[in-house]
Amino acid sequence: MSALNYKHLHYFWVVAKTGGIARAGERLHLTPQTVSGQLALFEDTLGYKLFARVGRRLELSDAGRVVLSYADEIFKLGEELQGVMRSPTESRIPQFRVGVSDAVPKSIAYRVLEPAVRLAQPPCIVCREGKLGALLAELAVHRLDIVLADSPLPSKVSIKGFSHLLGESEVTFFATVQLARRHKGAFPQCLDGVPLLLPGEDAAVRPRLLQWFDKLQIHPRIVGEFDDSALQKAFGQVGIGFFSAPSVIAAEVSTQYGVVAIGQTAAVREQFYAISVERRLSHPAVLAISAAARQELFLRKNPRPKKSRP
Repeated sequence: MSALNYKHLHYFWVVAKTGGIARAGERLHLTPQTVSGQLALFEDTLGYKLFARVGRRLELSDAGRVVLSYADEIFKLGEELQGVMRSPTESRIPQFRVGVSDAVPKSIAYRVLEPAVRLAQPPCIVCREGKLGALLAELAVHRLDIVLADSPLPSKVSIKGFSHLLGESEVTFFATVQLARRHKGAFPQCLDGVPLLLPGEDAAVRPRLLQWFDKLQIHPRIVGEFDDSALQKAFGQVGIGFFSAPSVIAAEVSTQYGVVAIGQTAAVREQFYAISVERRLSHPAVLAISAAARQELFLRKNPRPKKSRP
């Protein structure tokens, strides 16, 4: 296939948006014959018919709908670029675009990203949350600078990227005081039979927790599964079940959600990564958060939670 002709793509886009060649010609200040000829050249280059004539109307073909979805993104970015370039250079604040996987606790994400705000010239932080696969797709087309995740880049993903370990943490279990009182005993055996809120299938810590329970022959009752760690804690806050979180944020979890720490285990650890398209990190904000995570957030020994006294 020949190199994409963006002028032809623009003609196609205008035809699709206006609904006809004559209207597209008026907007483009071209004759209908010229628009029609350029559109035909574009279809020949792609090897697909992009429109089908239905009566006096043009309707997008399946291939046309695919091309339109890409054209929308391309010309939306072009409009954003024009807007940025219209503002004075000295007034532009550079953006730091971060994808945060649903499985990463919000407190961890904030504490990882906070050093970027303390830079001499702090960027505008743009955060996108979602599933890891969707965020990696955004990273691949350079719409994100990094992705924060609880696992390295999956080997099955056909995206060129590099995983930079920020640190790891032991795991602490929490419950409301009332729920803890109903399940007394030494940790971790006290977890046997308790209602448990489990991370969703995308969370890297989930299989580690299940393997740990099996090894100790502990059998909690799974009463909820959550892709979003904040939603999991919200359910735990009202006493629906026990839940786990990284020990490095144990004090924050207890304070914010009004729960008590039941116990901590080093046998299950959560890891956190910055995934980038660079082998060697160079973005100033990425360098700042990477250094702070290793030297501050995850360097400290995970604090031992105080035993609850139901």
